[in-house]
Amino acid sequence: MQQATEKLCERIVAVTSDDLTDDAVQRARQLFLDGLAVAVAGTIQEEPPSILAAHAREMGGIEASTVIGFDFKTNPVQAAYVNGSSMHVLDFEPMWSPANHQVSTSLPAVLALAEYRGLSGREAATALVKGIEMMGWLREASRQIDIKIIRFHPPGMVGPMGAAVAAGHLLGLTVEQLRWAIGIAASRCGSVQANTGTMTKSTHCGLAASLGLDAALLAARGFTGNADVLESHRGYVEMFFDENFDYEAMLRYGPPFRVVTPGYAIKMFPSQFATHFVITAALELHEKIDDPARIKAVRLTTPVMEYIDRPKPLTGLAGKFSWQYTTACALLDGKVTMESFEDGKRFSPAVESLLDKIDLDMRDDIPGFFEEMYVEMEVELDDGSVVGTRCDGPRGKWGTPPITIEEHLVKVRDCLSTRLSERDRDRVIELGSNFEALSGGEIAEVMSIVRCAA
Repeated sequence: MQQATEKLCERIVAVTSDDLTDDAVQRARQLFLDGLAVAVAGTIQEEPPSILAAHAREMGGIEASTVIGFDFKTNPVQAAYVNGSSMHVLDFEPMWSPANHQVSTSLPAVLALAEYRGLSGREAATALVKGIEMMGWLREASRQIDIKIIRFHPPGMVGPMGAAVAAGHLLGLTVEQLRWAIGIAASRCGSVQANTGTMTKSTHCGLAASLGLDAALLAARGFTGNADVLESHRGYVEMFFDENFDYEAMLRYGPPFRVVTPGYAIKMFPSQFATHFVITAALELHEKIDDPARIKAVRLTTPVMEYIDRPKPLTGLAGKFSWQYTTACALLDGKVTMESFEDGKRFSPAVESLLDKIDLDMRDDIPGFFEEMYVEMEVELDDGSVVGTRCDGPRGKWGTPPITIEEHLVKVRDCLSTRLSERDRDRVIELGSNFEALSGGEIAEVMSIVRCAA
């Protein structure tokens, strides 16, 4: 499509804070709080953020933007990198339709730049919504929704583009500069699915946020990229997608915004979203089993998602991407929490024993995308009786009643409480609940709290 990049950038630049609907503002508040909370928890619940923070501290940089949880500041690009990784490492952030991680790839860039430049919450909220909008339409236009045909991990594929748009708003980029920023970001896209279950996966999101921010900062200085990168020969669309890419869909960018429709699914379990289907099924069956020790066999029927077929995950972290492990945790404990993915839990005798009893059947005829997939679970007990269920999705999935604000705040408090005092936790929630009204000083206050100074 001729002039696709130019037309898109014209639409993006035309969107201002005046275009934010009340619904979009409410969603931005919720995503701000969710992102901060899971990042704070990620810094203590998993090891990768501490390694990344130590690396960033050693590399040095101007003390401009807070590194969440590690009591120092660094340059905005490095801060976005570490914070985005912390925000994703628990796999606890909201899920989007089509599937992607759009908070950890945009919010860290927004926070780093807003803190550095003393920008208002209104502009930060607008930037967040605009960055998410970019990623959502790229994913929609790609028509690569079923896991069977997605080649790259989506946040690495579209995240730098969304972060460039978010940062571009805060920097006031012109249409020409935004075209350069997107051109630069396009050369920084890509992430390998094989790293799912390793420390590296969290950096797919952290790097996306940092690389998009860096692209926008460079473009603001006059650094150029291909201004027609979407439609160019060997450009973004041709290299990552195929002839089915829907340019017209992408050009629907703008109000009422994808943060509202189709919106997102708040995660209430800290694991890959497809595992929420088996977790939900297992929690239902847990209530029907008087003693998990009586379980003789478990039969799972799921879509084909080979990257989460992990009968014996090597670590607790890898267990976040295991049909079998998440099923075992839910059946045994009647809950799945951040502690479920610690190595001590993973290698406990009860879990080891139950993993040996789980049989998985992944079927081609079950859709491989969250909007239409389902799972079935049967549990055979020691007396030969069988209990079973089918799960078409966890609570809060698209097309079902959303997780309530009150329920969500329970999650937010739990995550913030891993590092913060009750007073600081409540102050973050108070400020975050008015995200769009914050002054630059109040954003700095939030970041000072989540810095977690000793």
